[in-house]
Amino acid sequence: MMKPHQAMLGSAVVASALLLGGCQPGDDDTDYDAVGQEEKTAEAGSEGKDGEKSGDGHAQEVAGSQPRLVTTYDGGIMTLDATTLEVIDDTKLDGFNRLNPVGDDRHLMVSVADGFRLFDAGVWTQPHGDHTHSYAADPVLTDTVFDTELPGHVVTHGGSTVLFGDGDGKIQTFDTDDFADAPKPEVTEADEPHHGVAVRLDDGSTLHTVGTEDERSGAKVVDKDGKEIAHSEDCPGVHGEAAAKDETIALGCEDGILLYKDGKFDKVDAPDDYGRIGNQAGSDDSRYVLGDYKVDKDAELERPEKVSVTDTKDGTLSLVDLGASYSFRSLGRGPEGEGIVLTTDGTLTIIDPESAEVTDEYPVIDKWKEPVEWQKARPTLFVQGEVAYVSDPAKQSIHIVDLDDGEVMASKKLPHATNELTGVAG
Repeated sequence: MMKPHQAMLGSAVVASALLLGGCQPGDDDTDYDAVGQEEKTAEAGSEGKDGEKSGDGHAQEVAGSQPRLVTTYDGGIMTLDATTLEVIDDTKLDGFNRLNPVGDDRHLMVSVADGFRLFDAGVWTQPHGDHTHSYAADPVLTDTVFDTELPGHVVTHGGSTVLFGDGDGKIQTFDTDDFADAPKPEVTEADEPHHGVAVRLDDGSTLHTVGTEDERSGAKVVDKDGKEIAHSEDCPGVHGEAAAKDETIALGCEDGILLYKDGKFDKVDAPDDYGRIGNQAGSDDSRYVLGDYKVDKDAELERPEKVSVTDTKDGTLSLVDLGASYSFRSLGRGPEGEGIVLTTDGTLTIIDPESAEVTDEYPVIDKWKEPVEWQKARPTLFVQGEVAYVSDPAKQSIHIVDLDDGEVMASKKLPHATNELTGVAG
């Protein structure tokens, strides 16, 4: 018997994606070479389609939300129908391009040489009285660029979106719902430039990492006037961010995880002297944070087989042995808060965060191996609603997986081998 959400896959996909942490998607867990990043990143000189700044000019009202996927490849950005996997648009853009949703279910940021460039995925929903209207238009790489040096992390939380520039420490904060109008950011700066991240909290304060170009050590929180509320230097190599229940913010460290809640920082130690957590997947509705876990400080590329699960309420950290490795683009959260990891044996491994145990394993693609260079394409996981999307660049394909039972609901061969993968609900 066909399941209701299979019969209407579009409806399942429309459900809001659980936050995957500030670095996702495509959060590298190594300190990239700033010069290398600048050389690999695209120049922001080309115009959007027909020179437009948004897709509104070609918008048509549609029956319900139209979710879309957005993925990069070597030389451009493809936009796909999230239900059929058909290619809607192919935007040419030279260089290594990174994607981050801004949180409004329509726009994304593309990291380019001179900052964050706004991409309009071309679908959105507007309230009208006691109901809503949905629209679809051509995707557009707009000519709106928010200047910064070495664009880094984009974090959406509580109605705000924050951009962090690694090369200048520039922190740009927006109201998430304002991107359709090319908003002006509130601009502040970190103490010193570094590969960092910032989060706007519900009370108007801002949490951001602290460090230098050579070393990162912790984080601090400042109020709307710039006055320091809390500070911690107990997070060597701080990297990555995830929000958990009760607005607990988790930051990865080389020896565990740093939590911020109710105006103070608390440290959760790793079971190893060097137990590095650099990438995390969180959910505003869950007290648990899923993270990677590495123990070899000197490895050029460690291929770990354990992940971490941190209980942000009790302040405990558990390790889960997967029996296979994974990459920084392998972590996700399901609709019930379950942890999801795409492992190199081609499996979606499902984890119950409360028990920190594997509950299901769903085979999806062939075995694969993480490349040494983090910019290189590798299979990637993106979760939205009740389904997971798994890319397979070696076969230029993408798959939709039912998270209820692991059934591969649809597959499609694409014209390009994909690298980064994300999406918008429309």
